[in-house]
Amino acid sequence: MSKPARVAVHSRPRGWTDNAIRLIEADARRSADTHLLRYPLPSAWCDDADVELYLKDETTHITGSLKHRLARSLFLYALCNGWIGEDTTVVEASSGSTAVSEAYFAALLGLPFIAVMPAATSASKVALIESQGGRCHFVEHSGDIYAEAERVATQTGGHYLDQFTNAERATDWRGNNNIAESIFVQMRDEKHPIPKWIVVGAGTGGTSATIGRYIRYRRHATRLCVVDPENSAFYPAYAENHYDVVVDASSRIEGIGRPRVEPSFLPDVVDRMVSVPDAASIAAARHASTVLGRRVGASTGTNLWGAFGLLAEMVTEGRSGSVVTLLADSGDRYADTYFCDEWVNAQGLELSEPTAALTSFERSCHWD
Repeated sequence: MSKPARVAVHSRPRGWTDNAIRLIEADARRSADTHLLRYPLPSAWCDDADVELYLKDETTHITGSLKHRLARSLFLYALCNGWIGEDTTVVEASSGSTAVSEAYFAALLGLPFIAVMPAATSASKVALIESQGGRCHFVEHSGDIYAEAERVATQTGGHYLDQFTNAERATDWRGNNNIAESIFVQMRDEKHPIPKWIVVGAGTGGTSATIGRYIRYRRHATRLCVVDPENSAFYPAYAENHYDVVVDASSRIEGIGRPRVEPSFLPDVVDRMVSVPDAASIAAARHASTVLGRRVGASTGTNLWGAFGLLAEMVTEGRSGSVVTLLADSGDRYADTYFCDEWVNAQGLELSEPTAALTSFERSCHWD
């Protein structure tokens, strides 16, 4: 006589999770897609050159930055994997816009949120996280945030979202209104609808992974350029094809640059990387703020520095086409840093040389 089947059950009731996913999806439907802005290139040369530049304006998300997309994806990923329940404390290693956006989604679901961050994080950024209902937990050394976030999650019985590992896997790169699909849909009626280049920075690496995969999936001729600030491991690792690079200092350009190559960064979908000096990132942010009539952050300045170089290269080679990059967050968050001369001077940064390069670019499309 055969033995009866043995059954084991280990799962949470799904009613709360179903409602949590409904709340996040409803929140997304209440929001229109972000704008694609045409950047005003100088008429003195851009008409003859037949090139165009676009900015995907991620500041229009309710939490004000590109990281709103990532936070939504990370929450959905964790919910659908059964890692977050109605009593779960949500933990992240972040001192920046990711934590602001994740705190928003935690509050939407009625969950406590803890952001683990360096003690040197600016008071304004702490205030933004706290304004969304989050709590900040500080460590002395930036390299300790990963382990401390894991410890805090374990101590609270919570879940560590781990943006640096999960960014590339939490987003559906084949479509589902990811940022890549949105760019190509919005470009359809433009003069050059398939961009020659898309330019992004790397923080987690998730955005570059999503865009690079989507380009290949849709078989577009577009190439992907990743720009990287000083004190970041991504560029030297890519240049040397050696991905255990670690740097001692922290990036001054918030939102991009990391001391190690994060697991979500996929170098094989990147066609080119450009290392951008911090002074150039800040000068480009200030320059673009004047052109656009609104402040943009230094990560956007980094993106534009890379985009300007590609446009100049296209013009020199007699190639027409479009370049798309990201307006990642508002410069209003950085009034006491990137737009403060005292802070810039205290960092030992000199903006005169990159500012002159930007003036030359506007006058002649020449790029040194």
